[in-house]
Amino acid sequence: MLSTNAVGQHSSVTTTAVATIWSRHLLTFVYPLMTFAFLVSGPHRWWTALLWMIPGTLLDFSDDYSGRVQRQPRPDLPGWPFDLLLYAHFLLQIINVILLVHLFTVQSFWSIDTFMAVQFVGGASGVSGIVVAHELIHRRQAHLQLMGRILMGTVLYEHFSTEHVRGHHVRVGTPEDPATARFGETFWAFLLRTVPGQFRSAWRLETKRLGDEHMSLTDPRLLRSRVVHGLIVEWAVAFAILLLAGPASFAVFVLQAVMAIGALEGVNYFEHWGLMRSGRKVQPADSWDSEARFTYYSLVGLTRHADHHAHASRPYQALRLFDDSPKLPRGYHGMLRLVYFKNQQFQQLMTEELRRRQLGPFAPAAAAAAG
Repeated sequence: MLSTNAVGQHSSVTTTAVATIWSRHLLTFVYPLMTFAFLVSGPHRWWTALLWMIPGTLLDFSDDYSGRVQRQPRPDLPGWPFDLLLYAHFLLQIINVILLVHLFTVQSFWSIDTFMAVQFVGGASGVSGIVVAHELIHRRQAHLQLMGRILMGTVLYEHFSTEHVRGHHVRVGTPEDPATARFGETFWAFLLRTVPGQFRSAWRLETKRLGDEHMSLTDPRLLRSRVVHGLIVEWAVAFAILLLAGPASFAVFVLQAVMAIGALEGVNYFEHWGLMRSGRKVQPADSWDSEARFTYYSLVGLTRHADHHAHASRPYQALRLFDDSPKLPRGYHGMLRLVYFKNQQFQQLMTEELRRRQLGPFAPAAAAAAG
């Protein structure tokens, strides 16, 4: 059921209304542009590098106090202005990676800049790289899907493009899905399970597509595997950085990828934590939503995850809220802090919501089976 806070349907939309809605989504550039500014102003003295922590920390905590967005999208919004933001993110991600590599051709690896650059670029890669890539790989146009795959390659995780679309969206909320966190599972246990699990799943999806799920590594058909293509391209870029820019640039490139992947899997962890389904079609109640304003506008509408699973190709500006979906206690930025540093509190808050809505282990069917 759609949220009762839905606005009325409009037959037409004015240019001013489009510009107003579009301008709110410009918040999505906050982290990537801050990263750009940090990189172009480097190298830094140790104390100026540390000062850059202040705006990022303030923005991160502002998510807890930014209010909620419960308004449903207008059905008559043109898509092209919102697609322009995706193209801009694509270019900005490539530029930030190049700037990162260049910075460490003139800056020592053993410096405060290394720590800050990994934090900044890893965070920006989480937005311009992974969140935007997630939007693009679900689009129907081949060139947009390719752009999404390239962005995932900048964090050495291109196989996600295969596993997420053809694996996770099919098996979400079932024991067969490595990207669905189980009730009571800690983040670190989930991380150790999901990273290799998603790669194995992507590999099997491609080998099955090519004709033999159990084909050997010497089978020539693997040359047509999207996963193999991704591995070759992303690591060719990584080793080109090593050869052309040196070990410091290579190391920070890999480290920013590790940080971005950690953020991705942190989000994966809480987006379906404790939810279960058995064979039926995916419903809004199978995904956690957030109504946090800053998260919604800074992460390309990612918070409306329930509608995304119901209609995967629906563009971010058109995603709707559902009353039926469980609601996260904080925005995504605040949720990541809970996941990483206060996992017990995270589980308590999530369990309370599942119990209140009678979902997951508290669903009537699950409770009856347990009894």
